[in-house]
Amino acid sequence: MTGGIQEGDQSVSLDLLKQKMADFAKERNWEQFHSPRNLLLALVGEVGELSEIFQWKGEVPKGLPDWKEEEKVHLGEELSDVLLYLVRLSDICGIDLGKAALRKAELNAIKYPASKKNNGISITESAISISTNPLPTGLLVFKDAEKRLYERINVSKLDAAGVVVPGTEASEEETGKHHTAGE
Repeated sequence: MTGGIQEGDQSVSLDLLKQKMADFAKERNWEQFHSPRNLLLALVGEVGELSEIFQWKGEVPKGLPDWKEEEKVHLGEELSDVLLYLVRLSDICGIDLGKAALRKAELNAIKYPASKKNNGISITESAISISTNPLPTGLLVFKDAEKRLYERINVSKLDAAGVVVPGTEASEEETGKHHTAGE
C-alpha cells in the first residue's frame, strides 16, 4: 500500500481503508481475483486464524492483562486482516459498510430496546423465553424491524421452556392488533 498512517493519527475512516485496499489490489493487478466469493473465503480464512489465537486460552479478561506484547501485536494483525477483507468485500459488493453498520445498530436498538431490559422478557426472532414473572396477558414479539412491528402472543401458546410452539402463534384476530415500538 502506498502512503502510511503516521503514529499519533487520531482515527482511520472506512473510506480511507477502502481506498488503500483498492489501490493495493490495483498496484498488484489483483483486482481480477477479488470477486465477492474469493474475498469472502479469504475473510473466513482470516477469521479462522483469529480464532486460533484464542483457541486454548479459555476465558480472557478485557484488556488482555496477562498477554505478552507480541501476542497482542499478533492479535492486532489478525484483527486487521479480518477488517481489511471485510472492507474490501463490502467495496466490491457496492455496500457502504459504515452506513450499513449504523443502520444495523439502529435495527438492533429497535429489536432489543433498552426499556425492555430486566422486565422478565427476552425477545428474539425465533423464540421467546420468559422468566418466573411473565406478563399475564401475553408477550409482545418482534415481527418486522422495518415497520417496528411487534405482535402480542398469547402466553398459552408457549411450551414449558417458554418457546412459542410451532404453528400456534396467535393471529391478529386472536390478539387484537399489532404494536409499534414505543407503545
